[in-house]
Amino acid sequence: MKKAGFIVLVLVLAFFAAANSVWAGNLVIKGSTTVLPIAQKVAEVYMKQHPDVKISISGGGSGNGIKALIDGSTDIADSSRFIKPKEVKLAVEKGAYPVPFAVAYDCIVPVVHPSNSVVNLTMAQLKAIYKGEVKNWKEVGGPDRPIVVISRDTSSGTYEVWYKKVMKEERVFPGALLQASNGAIVQAVSKNKNAIGYIGFGYMDKSVKALMVDRITGSEETTLNGTYPISRPLYMFTRGWPKGDTLKFINFVVHPKKGQEYVSDAGYVPLY
Repeated sequence: MKKAGFIVLVLVLAFFAAANSVWAGNLVIKGSTTVLPIAQKVAEVYMKQHPDVKISISGGGSGNGIKALIDGSTDIADSSRFIKPKEVKLAVEKGAYPVPFAVAYDCIVPVVHPSNSVVNLTMAQLKAIYKGEVKNWKEVGGPDRPIVVISRDTSSGTYEVWYKKVMKEERVFPGALLQASNGAIVQAVSKNKNAIGYIGFGYMDKSVKALMVDRITGSEETTLNGTYPISRPLYMFTRGWPKGDTLKFINFVVHPKKGQEYVSDAGYVPLY
């Protein structure tokens, strides 16, 4: 009897421990490395204001974030692209309809090594470079050096936007070097005088040089007015209509006087 009573006590304590964990509030956010700085910045502020809520954030790419949303291993999926119809279908089959929330705007910026004399490329030149048709910088007004093409992997939302807007749904040529994150592309380009890559606006730093596209500089102004040709909204997706702490966090992110004030701090363009 004593043993049985001990087991019951353990189960009761375990129940209350689990209940307290849920009550305390735990959010999991996975996905896009582009949206990652926004999620980190806003979550940091949110947790300071709501110390009972713990938020776990990881990258891995938009596709992986949406996969995690579909299988129920994340509360929020960060994505730098809109969800695909086949992903919606899979989610519905799992019993949840993904709900999108635009959280910011971004532009994808081609970047080269700071020593590269090229300052502008047209959309047609970018496509030709990434198809492997233009192989030397001198063909686009630069130095007589081979072009090292660096691209994101196919699970990336940034790649998806580049694929649609720049490549016009033609594949990047097999000789391109693939990187798993914006940060990895910055690092690779900064160490290679012949390289070209593309990154989300929020990842720009002095170690790489941004190129104009069709003589238009990627900026907050050109992103919002639509003149920069490689712009996009950034999203957070929830598994069904959000409730509880997930809803409170989403409301905080999109609020013009709360989360949106920190979007600029993360290097991106606020909704308002």
